[in-house]
Amino acid sequence: MDANKKIETRSDPCLIMDRYSSVEIAVNNSEFVYMFKIRNSPFAGIAILVKEDSVILKHLKVGDKLNLKYNPAAPSELPEYRTTEIRHIIKDNNGRYNGHYLVDFAVSAN
Repeated sequence: MDANKKIETRSDPCLIMDRYSSVEIAVNNSEFVYMFKIRNSPFAGIAILVKEDSVILKHLKVGDKLNLKYNPAAPSELPEYRTTEIRHIIKDNNGRYNGHYLVDFAVSAN
């Protein structure tokens, strides 16, 4: 795939940050859902912070494509499901979020 075409199929991270406040991840079709605040990523995407002892980390792998529920920032809007690829999972050992993993996403334009 041409690199320029790949860029066109991704949503702009700034638009995602402006439009959505949080993302929900369900584990293996269970009723239990994890909700995370959406953050800026140092990798030009969006990210979530996950505590290093969280069970959800066992279910997240780089390269996974998930259909995640994005909750809007505006209460008058409805949540949307968007195809999301996990790009990076990096432990923050000494930084601001010591004891957490930064999980970086690329969100497909739907």
